[in-house]
Amino acid sequence: MIFPSHCKYVGSATTTPCGDRVYFLSRYLVREAAGGTEVIEVEPDPDRTGLMRNLLSARVLAAGDEVYRYPDRVNVHDRTFLVRAAMRSGHRCTIFSGHDEQMTFVIDPDLSGFLRLHVYDITPPRPHLSTTLADLEKTGLFGDLEVVFEHHVRDIREIEADIYPCRAGGFPRTLDADPVHPGDRVAGCLTAKSLVQECCAGEVTVENICPLGEVAEEPFIARCCRSERSGLGCWNGRFGVVVHWGASPWEIAEAVRRVTAAWREGHGEGSGR
Repeated sequence: MIFPSHCKYVGSATTTPCGDRVYFLSRYLVREAAGGTEVIEVEPDPDRTGLMRNLLSARVLAAGDEVYRYPDRVNVHDRTFLVRAAMRSGHRCTIFSGHDEQMTFVIDPDLSGFLRLHVYDITPPRPHLSTTLADLEKTGLFGDLEVVFEHHVRDIREIEADIYPCRAGGFPRTLDADPVHPGDRVAGCLTAKSLVQECCAGEVTVENICPLGEVAEEPFIARCCRSERSGLGCWNGRFGVVVHWGASPWEIAEAVRRVTAAWREGHGEGSGR
């Protein structure tokens, strides 16, 4: 796959006001030719000075029917989205335009080199970790990490419990509002189990809903209400990072960067499991 690391390395060669010279940062040019759009790899002379440099070499990477221009303006920093869109285009090369007319492209799109980070969360209510990551990803915040998020969101309604954790999920009986009776089936975690033991003398079944209990792939990011579990480490024999139940978007973003850096330091650039 050929995918410039930043849009600043891609220039437009629709006109040539400075002759055959190119901007010193340019590594690729997009131009319209008789046979259609071409994407060209260029090498400006590093020994020259000034903004515009003479060319040492140029070669066509894709041209004609190989090239497709994505019809909508996009966030050019959301690299995972761009590769996926390029894969869907059915063309060898897809050119993208940004909201401020930046330009980039993907040739021979392939996500196999991206790191797959597994996200573990539950719903309802809103799966805070999973949804926050999706929102942050759209901003391009993780573009430089080249990460693919694999979301594993468990629907706790499938447990068909008598009591659920909190009213925010819209359940008729919840631990934060209703008494627990002997024989009840409770959907909860370690914290819920402790609460039940303190408030109900009879036998009660607690079905574990903690996202950490679902961890089966690595590297992972999961959320948990127990602050002492937060941070990097192993769970169920898998390496990942845990964020607190109410972690802020900033804390979640930092956790993603920490776990991807730690994983790559130990395992290289591979795609994980």
